[in-house]
Amino acid sequence: MSHPRGLHRRSFLRASTALALPFVLGRCVLPENRGGLLPDPDGVLELPEGFRYRILERRGERMSDGYRVPGQPDGMGCFAGPEGSHTLVLMRNHELEAGQEGLGPYFAGQPVPPQAYRPQDGHPGGVTRVVVDASTLTRVSSNLVLTGSARNCAGGASPWGWLTCEETVKDGHGYVFLCDPAASEVRDAVPVPALGKMNHEAAVVDPTSFVTYLTEDRGDGCLYRFVPESPGERLGPESRGRLQALRVEAEPSRDMNARVQPGDTFQVDWVDLPRPGAQDDSLRAQGAGRGAALFRRGEGIFFHEGALYFCATTGGPESGGQLWRYTASGLQGGTLQLLAQAEDRSLLDMPDNLCVAPWGDVVMAEDGDDPRRPDEHLRILTPSGQVKNLARNALSQGEFAGVCFSPDGRALFANLQSDGLTVVITGPFQRYTGTGL
Repeated sequence: MSHPRGLHRRSFLRASTALALPFVLGRCVLPENRGGLLPDPDGVLELPEGFRYRILERRGERMSDGYRVPGQPDGMGCFAGPEGSHTLVLMRNHELEAGQEGLGPYFAGQPVPPQAYRPQDGHPGGVTRVVVDASTLTRVSSNLVLTGSARNCAGGASPWGWLTCEETVKDGHGYVFLCDPAASEVRDAVPVPALGKMNHEAAVVDPTSFVTYLTEDRGDGCLYRFVPESPGERLGPESRGRLQALRVEAEPSRDMNARVQPGDTFQVDWVDLPRPGAQDDSLRAQGAGRGAALFRRGEGIFFHEGALYFCATTGGPESGGQLWRYTASGLQGGTLQLLAQAEDRSLLDMPDNLCVAPWGDVVMAEDGDDPRRPDEHLRILTPSGQVKNLARNALSQGEFAGVCFSPDGRALFANLQSDGLTVVITGPFQRYTGTGL
């Protein structure tokens, strides 16, 4: 079997949503004609035939509440609107910190609202909310929800709303905040200190066990979880439970970047962190001291049909990224499997945010830094093991972020971070990837 552009035949595996089935090798094919993508006359997004996009918002525009659409849109989640409203709600992060006030949510002379988190620190990061008509997929309104936080990178869904994560360990920051998708105005910040202070990337809650899983954007980071004392209780400032790091049972302190091939499976458990409330950026060192596994820059994370998917952005032999899947067996441990890794960065270049379509396709947003391959794409890994292009940023060499499907799978939302755009993509997703008629 031939594989274009030098892709190793073990680079990608079947990522079946039928979790009891074994993984098998699949073909990795990029279609002809610019990887299956058509030129965009407007020079924004190249998409496959039959697909289209709409720009929902641009940085600098005025939102419905009078604040400015901030720049650097990053992680994003899509929630169903109130019953009977026929709307969707996007909760959108903005990865901004002090010194980037010009990209923040305030027009000249506009005061910082009293609900801002630690206004003395001067960080313009936060979360905005975009309401979209579920039928026409047009913008209805938008507003500021959280402000004053720093480097809101990724996040994830929970039964109580959107979890937004600070990718920093500056004084007073480095936390996860819970934001309400129903908030039509700025709200007081709701940090969750029990989820630790670290270089947070993303967080997501298992809706069955109410365990929160967290990734850490460090070259020697851990995969964490928070097991609540009272499962089902809303996360908040007073949450209590155990903060833990994942460990490979047979090989404590294992580097998950070494001696690993797609399909490799590990039995894992979890170790308690002795000082979960530490403010000194020591959580990963605490984990290492207890034998926790090491991942190279944990980033996007998503929970789908009983399994946790996450990527290590610089993992793999070419530092081009790895995709992992964890399946729990009760609360004690479970199975960790490497689904894919980039052995040729022309096929996958540092996956960051990710999501899983209702039918099982994994959509990955690239954040590559290889000057030989400056283009950034949205890539799809299908259940049959194919990797396909879904979109190319034709506007700049900036990264994609914030990928998330509408609950019915009809629309995919995404951000072009450095370009300050939020877009919606529609088209025959399942026909394109061969996962439906």
